[in-house]
Amino acid sequence: MSETTGTLAGLLSAAAADHGTADAFMWKNGAGSWVTASYADVDSRVDALALGLIDLGLEAGDKVAIIGNTRPEWTISDLAAMSAGATVVPIYQTNSPTECHYVLEHSESRFVIVENEAQMDKIREIRDRLPNLEHVIIMLGTTDGATSMDELEAKGAGMDRAALVSRREAVTPDVLCKIVYTSGTTGPPKGCMISHGNYRSMLDMADEVSILGTGEKTYLYLPLAHVFALLLQYGVLDVGGCLAYWECDQTKIVPNLSEVKPENFPSVPRIFEKVHDAARASATESGGLKAKIFDWAIGVGAKYDETVKAGRKPGLLLEKKHGLADKLVLSKVRDIFGGNVKLALTGAAPIDPEIIRFFHAAGVPVYEAWGMTETSTGGSTNLPGASKVGSVGRALPGVELKLSDQGELLVKGPNVFKGYYKNQEATDETVRDGWLHTGDIATIDDDGYVSITGRIKEIIITAGGKNITPVNIEAEIKRHPLVAQCVVIGDRRPYLVALVTLDPEALSAYAAKNQKLDEIDELYMDPAIKKSIDDHLAEVNQNLAPVQQVKKITILPKDLSQEGGELTPTLKLKRPVIAEKYSAEIDELYAK
Repeated sequence: MSETTGTLAGLLSAAAADHGTADAFMWKNGAGSWVTASYADVDSRVDALALGLIDLGLEAGDKVAIIGNTRPEWTISDLAAMSAGATVVPIYQTNSPTECHYVLEHSESRFVIVENEAQMDKIREIRDRLPNLEHVIIMLGTTDGATSMDELEAKGAGMDRAALVSRREAVTPDVLCKIVYTSGTTGPPKGCMISHGNYRSMLDMADEVSILGTGEKTYLYLPLAHVFALLLQYGVLDVGGCLAYWECDQTKIVPNLSEVKPENFPSVPRIFEKVHDAARASATESGGLKAKIFDWAIGVGAKYDETVKAGRKPGLLLEKKHGLADKLVLSKVRDIFGGNVKLALTGAAPIDPEIIRFFHAAGVPVYEAWGMTETSTGGSTNLPGASKVGSVGRALPGVELKLSDQGELLVKGPNVFKGYYKNQEATDETVRDGWLHTGDIATIDDDGYVSITGRIKEIIITAGGKNITPVNIEAEIKRHPLVAQCVVIGDRRPYLVALVTLDPEALSAYAAKNQKLDEIDELYMDPAIKKSIDDHLAEVNQNLAPVQQVKKITILPKDLSQEGGELTPTLKLKRPVIAEKYSAEIDELYAK
């Protein structure tokens, strides 16, 4: 680990001193080839941009917003702003102009760094309503109304570094490095104030449990407006690893993994779900012997994994079976991720335990972790040698976890944020007696493993006064191969119903198989699909108490999305929005 000062302001310069010639970044250039930049190269660019920002008038403590896809320029902008003593305000690249305006206005950002012309157009639309915004910088190319990043770097490269050194030295652990706005599932986003010390403590925790290693490649596609991606970005640089950036195209993620062959692949559950569903669907479509071989191989892999995790040595017969299963099926699943992954952390949303078991059987080390913006990313995690499927792992070193009398998960530690920006009332409500009240309902077993069972604000109270947590019910319904999203409804209602959407990729495959490509837009009304999902629901209901059973389902005509206002940038459900938007469909379910 690089020598540190307890802040992120000097993180890269310290890493460059230790790993100067090693690769810090890799990305695809315009010709479609992977190129790299060394720690020394990146450090030089960060210094130049920081000095350019100072020359432009950036003062210590200023707010610098960044809007753009996850790319090298985002990281360089972030590190440069922090080096100059600024507080960075990340904004999702998918945010609308209205959402961007809220964050920029509320944070009082003086500077905003945009990725390209598309993001610049958002600023143009709202700039006359942002009196605090003085400077716009564009990462790629040039445009009217903005200073180019290349221009700032060129100017800063010729400046005396003394001004930058004094800025860095003035940054202390208590200084804010980020104001990260929450997704806003139930109301306006709140700005979480995260200090340099908060993030430094998280990096120390990650180092203590060896999450990342020197020289390892980490493939990063997650948005850098999210704390999970931010921590990984800093963690990789802190230990001397290499950040491999995606091509800003969802369809390129799997091909990129095959090319980069990363050791680390942090992700949200959706990617793992898609790979799992595609592998299962391909085996089912093949039918006959191939389908049987696939199921047999996964079964053998699961038995082998269970034996090894129990500390037992696999017998000769199991070793031979596993060797054959690996050759025929399991190695092919690993190859989807490049064949070199040693750790694939998943977070930000729950993942079906069966999907984790599937990947463990194939030798893909997918582990679920838990955290929130208010914990500066982390709180607990599963790791190789210390995991329990269905849980989100055990507390990270230095983090204390306990349950309230109501079953709410409470957190205390050096990673707990400094409060909500300009919202003391919400801060006092969330942090009481030094304990962060997470809003998550959880259990903690005798071995310290935490299981999240729902959110307090998402609890459904039926007309009969029964409290129901919808998340686990929704997860079971989503196991149907055609279902993309499920939203259980029932607050102040006599029983539960659900809205479901169909997965576009799975639906396309279904349409092709059944010669219905010409009517794909109407397939949400297809009787065969409805019956298949109803049959699946009947199976789900068999394992639920009567009050938890979903009585009726309706299929919505299109999938939920951020563009439609139903999902947050991290793909969490905006339940109040969904309930209002589809109130007619919900009322119809109860009227039947």
